[in-house]
Amino acid sequence: MENNTTMADQQNLPKILILKPPSIFRHCEAQFSRHFHFLKAYESPLPLPAFLAAANSAGVSAIFVTGNGPPITASTVLDHIPSVRCLVSSAAGVDYIDLHECRRRGISVANAAGISSSDSADFAVGLVIDVLRKVSAGNRFVRSGG
Repeated sequence: MENNTTMADQQNLPKILILKPPSIFRHCEAQFSRHFHFLKAYESPLPLPAFLAAANSAGVSAIFVTGNGPPITASTVLDHIPSVRCLVSSAAGVDYIDLHECRRRGISVANAAGISSSDSADFAVGLVIDVLRKVSAGNRFVRSGG
């Protein structure tokens, strides 16, 4: 009986379509599952339109994507779930999202711009220093006994 109540409660939660999750998702899925009902398109062998029809996607209010997922356009995703009001990307770029179409439909788009910019810049400077000063080459030379 408790499982049926849990299933019914799950159906009353806000629906979020996940096209392709970031790797961190599996670590926080259980916690977020108490607040959202996830439709996991990435687990289905069906094409997205068939998955959405089979998964009772009516009422999906948000889409969560990564930068290396499928393109988000009217024909690929948006026409199939007109209830979407928010699209969240775990990537910094949004070039795979049809922003004009999202704006036309009143869909808010959020991304992770700038979340790792300083780390990326630090790493790039470190690589430049490594190459110019031959740090890795020297390390390999010493480890090889030379």
